[in-house]
Amino acid sequence: MKTILFIIQKEFKQIFRDKGMLKIIFILPLIQLLVLSNAASFEVKNILFSYVDKDQSSSSRELISKFQASNYFNSVQSFPSKAVANQQMQDGKVDVILEIPLHFERDLVKEKKTNLSVSINAIDGAAAGVTNVYISQIIASFNQNLQTKLFQYEGSSLVSPQNIVTIPSFWYNNTLNYKTYMVPGILVLLVTMLTLFLSAMNIVREKEVGTLEQINVTPIKKHQFIIGKLFPFWVLGLIILTVGLVIAKAIFNVPMLGNIGLIYLFTSVYLLVILGIGLFISTQTETQQQAMFIAWFFTVVFILMSGLFTPIESMPQWAQNLTLVNPIRYFVEIIRMVMLKGASFSDISRQFYIILLYAIVLNGFAVWSYKKVK
Repeated sequence: MKTILFIIQKEFKQIFRDKGMLKIIFILPLIQLLVLSNAASFEVKNILFSYVDKDQSSSSRELISKFQASNYFNSVQSFPSKAVANQQMQDGKVDVILEIPLHFERDLVKEKKTNLSVSINAIDGAAAGVTNVYISQIIASFNQNLQTKLFQYEGSSLVSPQNIVTIPSFWYNNTLNYKTYMVPGILVLLVTMLTLFLSAMNIVREKEVGTLEQINVTPIKKHQFIIGKLFPFWVLGLIILTVGLVIAKAIFNVPMLGNIGLIYLFTSVYLLVILGIGLFISTQTETQQQAMFIAWFFTVVFILMSGLFTPIESMPQWAQNLTLVNPIRYFVEIIRMVMLKGASFSDISRQFYIILLYAIVLNGFAVWSYKKVK
């Protein structure tokens, strides 16, 4: 035990001796949490909207005014023809073109129906889909109001409009604030990246400077060396989690409905998984550049298939099956479940036992793969 404590002491001294490393460990993740939480948004705003009004009627002007009043559309412009509007979209100055046909109001009154042409820049398919929903909602609201005005009389009798009113109830995020959803996931990302990169480069650094060979010929046992090398990064991971939770509550006001102790319990085991991956990478590489490249490769794959940015349910079935072996997926799930839903241990027990199994297998394999001179 004393040997392990001496190695841990040596590692902490080495970490705090490197001023550049301290900035990477403590300052950079905090800046990333603040920046990414504000930048990584699912909301689509400031849509460049334009229209071609061939009818020039009171109904067409009312429809356009609804787009002007919307918080999602910006820079509402009028063009004399569709050809001019198309050219503006080609130049990237317009995202949406609404074409109101001639006799728009007359057809609504006489024929009780009409057509609208909407062109949307769909280079970003996800943003175009959200934009289409915004437009559909505005047109549906306009159509409902117009029917109430125009069709309230049938013959000589007054017909009361029959409207269905929907009152939504938003659970777990009643303000629909995307930061409530994203901040816990980004915190998982930062904890994972920091501990994986540092642990992956840790033993490799010893190889490069030549101290690993000196350690290998000492009486230090393999398990003592590995525990002593990885324990400081396990502690740093918990520190980063703590600071991130404080920022999430103090700055972003993310609700914490569940027991925070469950998050620490899960994180303690999860960090063993990540450190095991980092240890295995460090035993299979010879330089820090190689370790960084491999760690980055795994991180990108894990993040994209974790459900952090893209819902797992929207992935193809084969991709959904692959996410089952992704440890980040389970951490993202439980941190959102505990913080936003107030989940108990029984609710997260499946994810916990999966991660515990991963920790045992990966660390056992990493320790076995590490070669030490007897």
